[in-house]
Amino acid sequence: MLKKLLYPSSVAVIGASPKPGSVGYVVLENLLSRFKGAVYPVNPKYDEVELWGRKVKFFKSVLDVQEPVDVAVIATPAPTVPKVLDEAGRKGVAAAIVLSGGFAEAGNAALEEQVVAVARQYGIKVLGPNCIGLFNAFADFDTVFLSSERAGRPPRGPLALISQSGAVTAAIMDWAARRGLGLGIVVSYGNEAGVTVTELVEAVTDDSNVRVVTLYLEGFRYPGEARKLLEVARKVAARKPIIAYKAGRGRTAQRAVKSHVAAMAGSYDMYRGLFSQAGIIEASSVREMFDMAKALAMQPIPRGSRVLVVTDSGGLAIQAVDVLEELGLEIPELPESIARELKRELLPFATVSNPVDLTGSATDEHYKIVLDALLPTAFFDMALVITLVQVPGLTHNLADYITAARRYGKPIAVVNFGGSEFVIKFERALEDNGIPVYPTPERAAKALWALYRYGEVRRKIAIAEAAAA
Repeated sequence: MLKKLLYPSSVAVIGASPKPGSVGYVVLENLLSRFKGAVYPVNPKYDEVELWGRKVKFFKSVLDVQEPVDVAVIATPAPTVPKVLDEAGRKGVAAAIVLSGGFAEAGNAALEEQVVAVARQYGIKVLGPNCIGLFNAFADFDTVFLSSERAGRPPRGPLALISQSGAVTAAIMDWAARRGLGLGIVVSYGNEAGVTVTELVEAVTDDSNVRVVTLYLEGFRYPGEARKLLEVARKVAARKPIIAYKAGRGRTAQRAVKSHVAAMAGSYDMYRGLFSQAGIIEASSVREMFDMAKALAMQPIPRGSRVLVVTDSGGLAIQAVDVLEELGLEIPELPESIARELKRELLPFATVSNPVDLTGSATDEHYKIVLDALLPTAFFDMALVITLVQVPGLTHNLADYITAARRYGKPIAVVNFGGSEFVIKFERALEDNGIPVYPTPERAAKALWALYRYGEVRRKIAIAEAAAA
């Protein structure tokens, strides 16, 4: 249903402008510099303009474009949008992205209703209004009206973001770009006058490029919307994980939500119950949402909750164990037979328990010995490797050993922090090979919990389906 919105072949930018810094200028530059399809600038003030070393032809109206147009990106003042959308409808445009603000969020609900009526008349799928639009790295399709110098564009990757807030969307994109986090599809839906959050969840989940869906939600706009999301999310969760962060939990924040995107914040308990019933994994912050998403995109689902902790820092391991147990994960003791064997192979002062503390005298081979001895067994379902790779006996070979342990088919997360070139190369080697790295034990523990939680969601769905068969 939303294929042309996400993967258009042609785009008209209505309100395109040659004036640097304007919304119409930035969107036009984004599309002309990267988008492989046809781009048609629309603005009655201009005929042909020299831009970016080329002559750019402007059209007076989208109706003047002779070729088919899949998507209209509308960046004109709010009062003009119904008329502009009507012309797009007469042209046969399938979808429109309305970047303009000044609708229900500003008290102009009647104007927004006009937009809805026009869209309904022509069957146009409208994203927005009051949004920053859509970024699809797989299609090189970018309607975000903030320049890439101010808001970076993340690389192609298996994560998708659906966000109610345009500013939060831009901030996350920039944050992901600076960290090389593969955020392949990003959608800001604003006032949700047309395309709903539920439709977007369904659409990005159907995209084979996407492995994990992340959702930034402030509130629902329409009665029955929570029920629709529940129904769709239950179906989606059987195939791909959805992680949500609900902003606007307290009373004061709920008032802000209403004025921000004209949404109903509702009781936080209601949202928490919805997420639980739908199999949506809830995060407590945007950062946590992407910590979880990274693990879910990179790692297999564990069979159970038992975690092996291997470290060269006893203090960090203790912190990790605290968090893991608070989350309901298990830290079982090592089997005595394997513990005896490890004592013969490791340093005399290593702690052969769980956590396995190799101490600051650890070598790459010590980690390899532990992982190879314990991960193939049925005693552990996943591993948390906590290493200060700066210690003298460790080299970048450790990244190879940890990566090789993926062959056992169990999730692995690594804790390491620092800013030296040596540390950065170590972390990059791991993440390039599908091993997520976190700067603190708490963040890694929560990521492992998300893997376990999604495994439980999948198991419950399978049981329910078997019972219904």
